[in-house]
Amino acid sequence: MKKLLFSALVLALPFNVMADTILGVKIGGGSWSHDPSGSIISTQGGTAGTSADLKDDLQLGKKSEGYGYISLEHPIPALPNIKLSQTNLTSSGSGSVTTDFTFNGTSYSASTAVTTEFELNQTDVILYYEILDNIVSFDVGLDAKTIDGKVVVNNESSTFSGTIPMLYLAAEIALPAGFAISAEISTISASGSSYDDVTAKVSYTSDYLFGVEAGIRTQTIKADVDDVDATIDFKGPFAGVFLKF
Repeated sequence: MKKLLFSALVLALPFNVMADTILGVKIGGGSWSHDPSGSIISTQGGTAGTSADLKDDLQLGKKSEGYGYISLEHPIPALPNIKLSQTNLTSSGSGSVTTDFTFNGTSYSASTAVTTEFELNQTDVILYYEILDNIVSFDVGLDAKTIDGKVVVNNESSTFSGTIPMLYLAAEIALPAGFAISAEISTISASGSSYDDVTAKVSYTSDYLFGVEAGIRTQTIKADVDDVDATIDFKGPFAGVFLKF
């Protein structure tokens, strides 16, 4: 079994690290409407199958699912802040394939009926430092993204799992009246594989700790891990609420 293993990232920070004067906590969650695209090849048994398109062959479609996160920022400059997040991606479908392909050693010809399930559960542990903390804020750190996935085609399944160390960057611009625009990216590229998790959003924080957020999130995965060789995109809008102490 191959394990997705990337070299650890070393961050050289030639900046002054900022710290909050008090303990800050943010808890949020919402719903992400993601639309899958791309292709996947099963390599179980050491024999690569032919490529299967996620939409046209595996019949995967749009789905809305929840996400959640909690972040903790503290007044100790030498120690990183921490953010924990959970995202579960699942999609399923049934229909007829449009081309011949092989999955887990089983061949499917065009017009064959298939039922497909896809799972990609993710837990992110992010350690980061605040480089700027004013009207413009900027964070940099490491994201240890643990993934646990599965692809099932007509009861034939392939699984993949691992923990991926990723570079984490985040920026926010404060606007008048409690509004802000921000972006986050966790990214890595090594040995022909890559993983990008990008979020861009607009948020509003009221005077009573409560806030709302909405934006676009995209995940792009190119990986040969365990029994699966995949090029996958999940993209779509999200909206949620949060409490900021």
